[in-house]
Amino acid sequence: MGVAIRRAGEEDRADAVRLLDEAFMWDPVSAWVFPAEEHRRRRHGALMDAFFDLALGEGYIDITEDGSAVALWWSVPAAAPEAGGGSAGSGGGAEADGPALLRQAVDPKNERVELIGRLTEAAHPTDRAHQYLHMIAVRPDRQGEGLGTALIAAVLERCDAEGLHAYLEASSARSRALYERLGFGVTGAPLDLPDGPRMWPMWREPRGDA
Repeated sequence: MGVAIRRAGEEDRADAVRLLDEAFMWDPVSAWVFPAEEHRRRRHGALMDAFFDLALGEGYIDITEDGSAVALWWSVPAAAPEAGGGSAGSGGGAEADGPALLRQAVDPKNERVELIGRLTEAAHPTDRAHQYLHMIAVRPDRQGEGLGTALIAAVLERCDAEGLHAYLEASSARSRALYERLGFGVTGAPLDLPDGPRMWPMWREPRGDA
């Protein structure tokens, strides 16, 4: 039996942000961004809400019909030759300082909110248009049922049919192994957060004759 998936909208904000907050509260990267647990509990949801906004503005959000899993995707165009980097995570165009704006909106005194945005932005390929899997979350009690894989596979099927590339950052060795099974490969050097966990930029070429 397949997994029913639909495109999410503004009306799904509360449920999707709650799911992202719950699923990533203890993620190594979230724990690095908000090292103090009590502070993380207060501000982590605001970061997830900002990411929801970014996905609505720069791409799309897929959610299972039962609301147990959600994926945030960005549609990233190739950067113009004169524009240089920064196409991903700009949050409003080449002139906008996305990481700084994110920090100001979420947690102004927390430098790590801005720093992780700058580090991932610097590692993000800009030479080819692609679909960027920014985040994917599955409700903790539903993990291991293949819901996350179903959400990703649905987009990758379209990528293969339309000849689109895909990109993501794996935040753990376990997720890296999953993405490798879906056709992603590590591209460039791993991203080591200062005094924090390692992330792996991963790229996927379209498969088939497209």
